[in-house]
Amino acid sequence: MTTGVQTVQRFSDILESPPPDAALPLSLVLVGAGKMGGALLDGWLKSGLDPVRVTIIDPHPSADIVRIAAERGIGLNPASGDIGAPEVLVLAVKPQFLDEIAPDLARLAAPGTLVLSILAGKTLDNLSQRLPGTRAIVRAMPNLPASIGRGITGVVAAPGTSEAQRATATVLLSGAGAVEWLDDESLIDALTGVSGSGPAYVFYLVEALAEAGVAAGLPAALSQRLARATVTGAGALLDQSPLSAAELREAVTSKGGTTAAALAVLSGENGIGPIVTQAVAAARRRAGELSG
Repeated sequence: MTTGVQTVQRFSDILESPPPDAALPLSLVLVGAGKMGGALLDGWLKSGLDPVRVTIIDPHPSADIVRIAAERGIGLNPASGDIGAPEVLVLAVKPQFLDEIAPDLARLAAPGTLVLSILAGKTLDNLSQRLPGTRAIVRAMPNLPASIGRGITGVVAAPGTSEAQRATATVLLSGAGAVEWLDDESLIDALTGVSGSGPAYVFYLVEALAEAGVAAGLPAALSQRLARATVTGAGALLDQSPLSAAELREAVTSKGGTTAAALAVLSGENGIGPIVTQAVAAARRRAGELSG
């Protein structure tokens, strides 16, 4: 039975044993160099992508992007006539701008161009209608830790995408962290509810844990440090340990101890399990409403 999901290694592992036909593109146009687009660009440059192969289109680039482009020889907002159809066209603008810029993008999306989109809510069909010149389209949903190379990205490809183009997409996206290929685009909304929005749930947990510490009598600054270090430390342990989250939880929980008392509340009928399930369902539902 297929799960509809294929796991890909971390970027460092991919560099040591790349997927078949994986290669950095000979030419790449990045449309939108904000937080996520800039994070991807940073990963590409660190991976060895030649800066002269990159062109950035962004009407309002940050001072950092302007500086990086000047220092590394990256083309920044050249005249439209100076941009040929690239091997890879990466879409990282805000999704509400897609209709406005679609005619210009369509001129760049040649039959051999791989379109890699991180536009939230924009389906493969939606992108295909706006970019009819190419059959190779990959839709990706990264998350915020991509900005430090520790993200995880869910990816799905249109049927016209070749294995070599899928491998190129894997290499490019792996600069931001791990990659999960999906066989079914309908899973993207559920993935958005878990990993796309998930970092905000963790940040909120830190806030709540710090506030609970204050309610228990700790000074606010100390409680914030304790909560932050506890969550980041637990995350690092989970990342490095071969044990599952459930096994680690059991290892730290002594029968009749303090942790067991707290978990009895968290695992209750109105505890964290049902609440997180409701939260993911709400995010998934909203993702579906925004799709188009």
